[in-house]
Amino acid sequence: MSRTVDVLVVGAGPAGLAAAARLAAAGAGRVEVLERERAAGGAPRHCARPGFGADALGRPLDGPSYARRAVRAALGAGATVRTGVSVTGWAGPLTLDVTAPTGLERVRARAVVLATGARERPRSARLVPGSRPAGVLTTGELQRSVLRFGPRAEYIGRRAVVVGGDEPVTRGAVRTLRAAGVEVAAVVSELAVRRGAFGSVPVLGGTVVTEVVGRGRPSGVAIRGADGRTATLRCDTVVFTGDWIPDHELARARGLPLAPGTRGPATDGAFRTAEPGVFAIGNLLRGVEPAQAAAAEGRAAAVAVLDRLAGRPWPVGRVPVETEGPLRWVSPALLGREAVPLLVRPERRLVRPVLTVTQDGVPLHRERLGGSPEPRRSLRLPPRWTSGVDPAGGPVVVSAAE
Repeated sequence: MSRTVDVLVVGAGPAGLAAAARLAAAGAGRVEVLERERAAGGAPRHCARPGFGADALGRPLDGPSYARRAVRAALGAGATVRTGVSVTGWAGPLTLDVTAPTGLERVRARAVVLATGARERPRSARLVPGSRPAGVLTTGELQRSVLRFGPRAEYIGRRAVVVGGDEPVTRGAVRTLRAAGVEVAAVVSELAVRRGAFGSVPVLGGTVVTEVVGRGRPSGVAIRGADGRTATLRCDTVVFTGDWIPDHELARARGLPLAPGTRGPATDGAFRTAEPGVFAIGNLLRGVEPAQAAAAEGRAAAVAVLDRLAGRPWPVGRVPVETEGPLRWVSPALLGREAVPLLVRPERRLVRPVLTVTQDGVPLHRERLGGSPEPRRSLRLPPRWTSGVDPAGGPVVVSAAE
């Protein structure tokens, strides 16, 4: 079956739902959201903890409540949200092949918004040796198991080691385990972790997991500290948290260039990709930012999508943005004529660093930051940092020095 819509949004997480709600409310025509999972809402559906803003009465929202509100907003604005529907590939520049419960479809759109989000690297992708016994999980697998089957889920044991760092997702995994009655033996992190970051749970900072020990179910993890000393922590559950990678398979299948630092699709400040009519938003661009930040990007992208529907030119930025020094990545990966904010993620904790933005060796902005940026959180540089970029010039370089 073939059909046509005005805007096709792939992914019903915070970014995709926010974009769909804004577009439908603005009269963009038929706006359709496709979600491969059985329910819409994205990762917040599995995060039964506060930290997702507040409702109209000022009451804190947990993840499932936030997700339900986002779905209601998209549906209330007039968007169509379809779940259990997987996009299997591209049939043309703005045409996607889809597998739905009703059968195979081919959907053509006037604009496509990719909002496929990010995923955690499992043990195998992190190159941690060991067999694949039950009880080796990512945070998402842990939360889905507990949400669906309760604390006695098959994969949940009695004593766990959490591999991660001082970040909200690791705290969420610790909280989920403890609420399920599981003893958390330790949090192991390659990064330096502040004391007391996980309450009374022991934290081994500057430490790596070198092997998952055991078959059938873990019996422990082998670890190595920064001083080279090794040990084995006894456990029957291992949860690998964080270490996010954009879920970029669909973007790669279309041949969209990827940003070298983030491995997400390269976009300009208006979320336009190199393919006219194709946008990319949210955590697909660089791994994980908070749900509210992803949703804000979805709403912001709606402006450029509406321009596309109105037949305006596709002025995608052509100036690449790069990083130097102890910076992991910068987003967006392309700049044009307009000054736009930048998100920058450090590789390690920086103490009052001096950040500099240059183009062709000419400084555009230089500033010493007052705080100490951490690798678990992005820095937002306001538009003044990119004011004066020459759209015909060479790469823009963001560097940091302490």
